[in-house]
Formats: sequence, structure tokens, C-alpha cells
Amino acid sequence: MGRLSFDTLRVASMHSPSERPLRVVHCPVNTAGVPWTNVQALRRRGVDASLVVFERYTLHPEADWSLDRPEGFLRRQLVQWRALARLLPRTDVFHFYFGLTLVPKSLQFPILRAFGKKSVFHYLGSDIRGKTPEQLAFGTRADAQVIGSYDAIRWVPEAEVIPPGFAVGSVAPSPPSDRARPLIVHAPSNRGRKGTDDVIAACVGLDADLELVEGLHHDEAFERYRAADIVVDQLNAGWYGLFAIECMALGKPVVTFLHDEALRRTEEAFGVRVPLVHATKETLRDRLAELVAAGPAEWRRVGAESRAYVEAVHDVETIADRLLALYARL
Repeated sequence: MGRLSFDTLRVASMHSPSERPLRVVHCPVNTAGVPWTNVQALRRRGVDASLVVFERYTLHPEADWSLDRPEGFLRRQLVQWRALARLLPRTDVFHFYFGLTLVPKSLQFPILRAFGKKSVFHYLGSDIRGKTPEQLAFGTRADAQVIGSYDAIRWVPEAEVIPPGFAVGSVAPSPPSDRARPLIVHAPSNRGRKGTDDVIAACVGLDADLELVEGLHHDEAFERYRAADIVVDQLNAGWYGLFAIECMALGKPVVTFLHDEALRRTEEAFGVRVPLVHATKETLRDRLAELVAAGPAEWRRVGAESRAYVEAVHDVETIADRLLALYARL
């Protein structure tokens, strides 16, 4: 495949009879549902996009094709190589996630180059956090690298920042309630990484109720988020993830730990103020006490700013534009 021009992508999205659509395979996982969201948005633009996964996740089982790999290294490799052989003739761009490829990285990228295929390596956060440049060097073998925030750029400085996309328009805002005793919701995927013990400690004695949302299917968990008045995301990572994005889309004030430099660069890049309430382990109780005392009108004001921010930065249609522009540069 030669260089993909933006004009080619635009024509493909219009289903021109003389130009077939761009063919993109996202693989091999559906971490946090981000790959599936991207695939759906690209399809709406006329791209022949699909998601192929090793196995379906319990919380995010969406995929076009699950390899359902058997037990045993050799048997798994056989399934993965067969999948690659099937996909190679029908794919222009392979879009990999979470530091994983269909076959071993040492072979994956030379094979794609030999067949004239393009590749994207898309990091989602915990797959790079705290790793050394040597541990992440394999990503440079792809034609492009993507990270989701200006916080993650510390680890992959040459990567392009494309924030996680979210179907904001499909979610109706659910502003905080008028109750005097607010409901604080915290949904740790991993208690240690999210600082859950500190969240619990900070809520002791507050005139508020705390609910931990854990181990639920995403649809059920999302309904718990909808009932929240105040949300606490995390206290360790230095940036927010999909949970915070979902709650901001619902119009909730979200408290989280943010690195100052990432905050500055984000606001400069997107021309908007990041409305999350910044807190550290040491200041979390004070920030929560201030929010509780401020009352429902202030919760709703911050929540409305949060919704507007997600619409501006994370709307999946905008993210689809960014992905198409990236593919055009390959």
C-alpha cells in the first residue's frame, strides 16, 4: 500500500465506486472498550474497520472476531499466525493496542513492512506507566505511536496524543441531586493503583455517603455512576481515565490527581480549561469537605463544565477525525 492521502480517505468515506474504503484492523484486545469505540466511529466515516481480539473480555466483550485462543503457547501461536495470514490480504492498516501484536513483535513488524502494510501502536496508560525506554523501544518499529494524554508523553515523547474517544451524544447528562448528604462514588479497577484506602479514609466523618463500585458489568456500574453527586477517580496515576470521562459526560464533578505539566500542556493543546478537581492523598479530605459544603448548585456547576469539556476533547467523532488524519500521514 502506498502513501494514504487525506483525499483518498475522504473519497473512501463517500463510498466512491472507483475507490474502495480504507481497511483497518484494530487488535488484539478491547481494553476499556476504547478499541471498539474507535472502530464504530470509523465505520460511520465509511472506513472498513473491524476489531479482532485474542479473547472477549467479561466487562467489554464487544468484537467482530474473537480468536478464542486455546491453552498452551504453541497452540495459541498457531491460532494467531492463522489469523494474521487471513487478515494480511484484506488489511491496509493494523492498529495495535496495549503493547500487544498478533504475533511476536520481532516478526510482526518486518512481516507488515514486507507486505506493504502500515501499523499503529496505541498505548492506553498502564501498559507504559513506569516502564523504561528500553522496555518501550519496540513501539518505534510501528509507523506511528499513539498515547492518550500529555501525561503519558513522559514515557513515549515521540508519540502523537489522541485522547480516548467517548460517545458523548449517546449519554444524557444526569446532574447531581439536591440532597443535603451527597453520594460519593469511587470505582477502583485496582484498589492499590487507584488509592482506594486513602479515598475511604478521606470520607470518614464527612457529611456524605461513599459507595465503592467494583466487579460489576459495565452497564450496571454505569447506572451506579449516574446516581453519584461527587466522583473520586484516582490518587496515584497523575491523569484521568475512562471512568472519569464517563462521569464527566454524566455531568458529575470529578476529583482526581493530576500532574501539573500534563494539565498545562492539555489546556494549551485543546484550548480549554480542565475542570477536574485536583487532589493529592494529603489534600483529598479537604477537597471533598469543600465540595460537600458547597452544596448541590456548585456540584452541578462543576458537572456542567465537565460535560462541556468531554464534548470538546473526548467526543468520539472528533477522535475519528484525528485517527483518519493519522492514517493519512502513514
